[in-house]
Order: sequence, then C-alpha cells, then structure tokens
Amino acid sequence: MEDNFFERVYDIVRQIPEGKVTSYGAIAKALGSARSARMVGWAMNASHGHDDVPAHRVVNRFGMLSGKHHFAGTNLMQQLLENEGIAVVDNQIVDFEKHFWQPKI
Repeated sequence: MEDNFFERVYDIVRQIPEGKVTSYGAIAKALGSARSARMVGWAMNASHGHDDVPAHRVVNRFGMLSGKHHFAGTNLMQQLLENEGIAVVDNQIVDFEKHFWQPKI
C-alpha cells in the first residue's frame, strides 16, 4: 500500500512544470486522500533516490521550504527553485500564489 501511494505521489510530482510549485496537501487531495499530507511528506523524504522526481517543487501550504533539510547542502532546495525563476526569501517562496500549480488526477 505505502509503496503504491509513494509512486502515485511521484507521478504527480513529475508533472509539476518547471518554475511552479505545489504543496503536500494539494498532492494528497489530488490523490483522493486529503488528510494524507504528512504521508506525501514521507514520500518526498524517500524520493531522493529518484532523480526524475523534482522534490524541490513541493513545499508546505504557506510556501515554506519545509523539506529543505532533506536536501544535500543547506541551500540546495532554494538554489534549485531560484534556478527556475522562483524567488525565495527567509525560506519562503515570494509570490507563492503566482507560482502555485494545482495538481490534477
């Protein structure tokens, strides 16, 4: 069950366009498990062996880089987002609504 859920999370994360971000909760809701945002977080923590999963594009519902400590180097998540044109100040995405991508099933 868990591996299947994780793969479904990764399928959605792979669809996030460059220069966009989404939240753990939005992914959970798209999967029909609105209360499973924390499990989406666990999936993202386990995704680092998957080079094709752009985990840096998943943030919390306020646009905070809550998963940044799971990346190698203290600022890697921020650097990856900034390379895609997303400004980050104090670990929070500037103009979060502008960069937010709503996943679809």
